[in-house]
Amino acid sequence: MTSARKSRKSHIGLEQRMSLTGTGSFDWDLESGEVSLDASALALLDLDPGEFGGTVSALQPRVSSEEIVRITFAVTEAITSGADCYGVYFRVRLRDGSLHLDHARGRVLRDKDGRPVRAVGVIRPAEGDEAELAAVDPREERRQGIALMVQGTTDALSRAVTVDDVVAVLSGASGLDRFAADGLVLGLVEEDHLKLIALVGQTMQALDELKLHKIDASQPLARAVTTRQPRFLNSLPEVARHFTRLGPYIDRMKLESAAFLPLIAQDRAIGGLALFYRGRKEFTDADRNLCIGLSGIVAQSLQRAMLFDEERDLAKSLQATMLPRGLPEVADAEVAVRYHAAWGGRDVGGDFYDVIALPRGRIGVVVGDVQGHDTHAAAIMGQLRIALRAFAGEGHAPATVLSRASRFLAELDTERFATCTYAQFDPATGIVRAVRAGHLPPLVRHVDGQVGVPRVRGGLPLGLATEFGMEDYPEVRLDLVPGETLVLCTDGLVEDSALDLETGIQNLAEVLRAGPEPAEELADHLSRALWERWGSSDDVALLVLRRLPDPGTPQEPRIHRYVHQADPEGLADTRAALREHLALWGLGTVADDVEVAAGELLVNALVHTEGGAILTLEVLSGPPCRVRLWVKDRSSTRPRRKDPGETATSGRGLLLVEAVTSCWGVEPRGEGKAVWCDFTVPDD
Repeated sequence: MTSARKSRKSHIGLEQRMSLTGTGSFDWDLESGEVSLDASALALLDLDPGEFGGTVSALQPRVSSEEIVRITFAVTEAITSGADCYGVYFRVRLRDGSLHLDHARGRVLRDKDGRPVRAVGVIRPAEGDEAELAAVDPREERRQGIALMVQGTTDALSRAVTVDDVVAVLSGASGLDRFAADGLVLGLVEEDHLKLIALVGQTMQALDELKLHKIDASQPLARAVTTRQPRFLNSLPEVARHFTRLGPYIDRMKLESAAFLPLIAQDRAIGGLALFYRGRKEFTDADRNLCIGLSGIVAQSLQRAMLFDEERDLAKSLQATMLPRGLPEVADAEVAVRYHAAWGGRDVGGDFYDVIALPRGRIGVVVGDVQGHDTHAAAIMGQLRIALRAFAGEGHAPATVLSRASRFLAELDTERFATCTYAQFDPATGIVRAVRAGHLPPLVRHVDGQVGVPRVRGGLPLGLATEFGMEDYPEVRLDLVPGETLVLCTDGLVEDSALDLETGIQNLAEVLRAGPEPAEELADHLSRALWERWGSSDDVALLVLRRLPDPGTPQEPRIHRYVHQADPEGLADTRAALREHLALWGLGTVADDVEVAAGELLVNALVHTEGGAILTLEVLSGPPCRVRLWVKDRSSTRPRRKDPGETATSGRGLLLVEAVTSCWGVEPRGEGKAVWCDFTVPDD
C-alpha cells in the first residue's frame, strides 16, 4: 500500500502542482532585463509563448504601462531599501477585454558584492483581494510611478559620459521599460539633417532606411524639432496621410500611438526623441508631462555627452599632432606604438613616445611623461620630444642624451619636470642600452613566455636632475635574443586610484605573458586588457619592440635563449629546452653531449663574467651533419684550458667540453666573446 501511495505522488512534479493550484513562476534578470515565465504564468497572463518577447515591456497589451510601472516600482523599492522580498498587485486585461487581478510575490537575489542581479518568484490569481488594491490611493500610486520613471532615467543617464553611453542607456535591456514604451527612436541634428542614432524595439528597424534625412515637415519627428513643440499622436494609421514619407512604415511597425519630442538644450534643438506605444489610445496630461520631462533629461545628458566627445576629439587631435607621424623601418625587428588620451574630456596629457633612426642601423626608443594634464604640458612635451630626437640623432650615448635633455628642460621657462626611459637598440646584436629618468622600468618577455623586469637603475626626472646637480644617468645593458620583446609604457597603463604601482606592474606582466607574439597585436592586447577595459584618468603612451625570431630553416633549424645570472632555474630550463629541441629535430643521439657542454660553458659565463649569457643551438647540414652550440657573454677574456690536479675541485670544464665535442673554439664578438663547439651526428 505504501509503495502504491509513493508511486501516485512521484509523477506529479513541482510545475504541475503549481499549475493545478493556478500558480505560475517567473525569473527576472535585473542586469539584462530578460524575463522568463513558465507555462502557468503565461496562462495567467493570457499570453501564448510566441507572443511574449522576454521583457517586462513585452507584457503589453495584457498589462498596461501603468501596471508595469507599479511592478517596476515594487522591485525598485525592495532593491533600494535592502529588502529581500516584495509583493505587488496588478491588473491583467484578458483577450475578451475583462480585467483580472493577479499578485506577484518575489525575492531579490544578490551577488557576493550585494548587487541585485535577479528577482524570482510566483504569480497567483487574486480575485478575492480587490480590497487590498482598492485601499491604495490611485493618485499616490501614479505619483510614485512617475517619480520612479524619472528617477530611474536620471540615475542611468547620470553615469553616461559619451554619446555612445547615452545611446547604450536608451537602447539597453531596460531602456524601453524606463519610458513604458514599445519603441524608441533617437535622432541628433547635424547641420540641416536629422541623423537617427538609436532604433530600439522589435519593429523600429523598419525605419533604418531613414537614418539620415533632411529636417523638413515630411516626418513628425523632424517637425517637432523644427517647431520645438512636442506632438502626441493617438492614432498612427490616421497620421500616415499627413506624413507621406512615414506612411509606408506605419503599417509595418504595427503601433497605435506615438509621442514626438524635441530635445532642447541651451535654447536650441539638438535632436528629437520618438516614443511608440501599443494599446495606448490617448495621452493624459500626466502622460504628456512625463514624456516632456523625460525628454528634457535626455537632452541635458546628450548635450553634456556631445560636449565631452568634442573636447575629447580636440585633445586627441592636439596630442596626435605632437607625436611622430610615422616610424622608421627596423631590420629584423618590429615596433608598435599606441597613445590613449585620458577619460577626461579636454585635458591634454604630456605622455609621449618616439622611435629614432640612429647611425649603423640602430634605433633609439623613448617613452616619457611631462608633469601635468593641460595644454602647457602638451606644449612642453612637443619641445622635449624634438630635443630628445636631436640629441639622440647626433649619436650620443643614452646617458648623455638624457643629461642634455634634462639641461634643456631646466632652461625652459617652466616649473614642469618629466620622466622618461630611453634605450638604444642594435638589431644586429640584440644589445639594448637603457637609461631611466624617474620613469617606470622596461619589461622583457622572453622566448619561453616568462616576463622579467630588468633592474635598470634610474636617475632623477629630467629638469630636477639639473636643478639638483645630479645629471649622471646609469646605463644598463640588456640583451634581446631573437623572439624576445621589450615593452615601455607610462604609468597610466599600470597605476590608478585603486592600484599601487607594484601591483599594476605585476598585472602588466601577467597580461604581457598571455599576449600574442606580433608587436601590433600585442600592443592592441595590452590596450584592451589594461586601458580600454577599465579606462583611465591618465593618458597612456605604449611602445612594443620585438626582435624577430630566428628559427633558421627547416634543414638547418636554430634556437636562442638568454640565461639570466640571477635566475636559479635558468640552467635547468635551458638544458631541458636543448634536449626537447634536439629530440624534435631527430638528433636526440647527441643530446647528452650537448647538455654536458652547454652546462659547463654556461656556468663559466655566469660565474666569471658580469651578466647573463646567450645560448644558440643550430644544425649545420653536412655531410657530416653537425650540431653547433654557441655561448656568448660580455667578457672579452678568453677561456683557458687548465690541467687541474687530482684533488682540484674546479678547472675541468673545458676538458669536459673537449671530450664530448668534435671541435671547439672562441670568437671575439664586439664587447664580448662567443665560445662555440661542434657535435658530429652519427650517420644512423
